[in-house]
Amino acid sequence: MNVIVKGALAAGALLIIAAALRTGLREHGPTPSGPEPKPTLTIAAASDLKFALDELLEEFRAHNPGTEVQVTYGSSGNFLAQIANGAPFDVFLSADVAYPRKLAEQGLVEGDVFLYAVGRIVVWVPKDSPLPLEQRGLEALREPSVQRIAIANPQHAPYGRAAEAALKSQGVYDAVKDRLVLGENIAQTAQFVQSGAAEAGIIALALAYAPAMRGQGRFWEVPLEAYPRMEQGGAILKRAKAPELARRFRDHLLGLEGTALLKRYGFSLPKE
Repeated sequence: MNVIVKGALAAGALLIIAAALRTGLREHGPTPSGPEPKPTLTIAAASDLKFALDELLEEFRAHNPGTEVQVTYGSSGNFLAQIANGAPFDVFLSADVAYPRKLAEQGLVEGDVFLYAVGRIVVWVPKDSPLPLEQRGLEALREPSVQRIAIANPQHAPYGRAAEAALKSQGVYDAVKDRLVLGENIAQTAQFVQSGAAEAGIIALALAYAPAMRGQGRFWEVPLEAYPRMEQGGAILKRAKAPELARRFRDHLLGLEGTALLKRYGFSLPKE
């Protein structure tokens, strides 16, 4: 009987030792390697870039197969606050170069801030609108039939500040200020007038050129001298998780393909 008990104890001890050895091998031995995670580029971009950038990224992905790109579109001023508070973006493309320069002053930018485009604004109305834009330009907004005029919020949207400046410089602001409706960003502003929530809107020329709006309305380009020059700039952020991919994207944006596409969407280039 004692022999049986001792044998059972010995067998149990062997099982415990074997289990311990297996555990040790799992903890300290080589682990099977899975597939490498795809590099992901995260971009915070001004809303006026929506259609141009979506097209540009098709080219960029073709040149960099296997990469993931995530873009968030919105107001440049809101992005400034988010990035200053730690928002995890690799690249910031602003409708006002002053914003990435502020981030550079705070030590949040890698390398230099770069200029990529100069924005323009237009008055846009639906194609069945009777407003005589071609003859009267901004003065047409005085018409009583124009009850709501959409512009981006000047508090944080550079295109809103440009619209407000143009209305003031042309002597129209006081007559229409009570009819202004504010979009959170320039894309939402375009949606207001496109949907009929406003009879007219002052939007980015780049959005007026976009396929989604091109056939639905007509526009009049506001003279460049009517508002401050809209230099648009960007930066690679110091917290970037994919800095090499961010640099490749910046070079593509500023290269021949990128600049040609931006011009096609109505942007001027910084040196023009």
